[in-house]
Amino acid sequence: MNIALWIVQGILAAAFLMAGGMKLTQPKEKLAGNMGWVEDFSQNTVRLIGGLEVLGAIGLILPLALDILPVLTGAAALGLVLTMIGAALTHIRRRETPMLVPNLILGGLAAFVVVGRLFL
Repeated sequence: MNIALWIVQGILAAAFLMAGGMKLTQPKEKLAGNMGWVEDFSQNTVRLIGGLEVLGAIGLILPLALDILPVLTGAAALGLVLTMIGAALTHIRRRETPMLVPNLILGGLAAFVVVGRLFL
């Protein structure tokens, strides 16, 4: 189980690091081409979301790898579950149902990490 959790954590960390890094470094206008939802939020809010995703990615790996407050790995995964719930609600509100699939997959994987790291 530990190996499966580490694999999922690595996949999630890579995905959120890339997505969050893009939101942190690209202007809102450039992101709008692929992410229509950014039009509903200010540039600062988009950057905040990106920052939270990057911090979540770091939190999935470092606390457990360094054995410094390893409970933070589960907390980071929980934060990413909440982020994906917010993303799904935004896509539902905008009637972008195909965009729910990545939210459900990433949120489900993050929930797996929450359960595996905090409750097993």
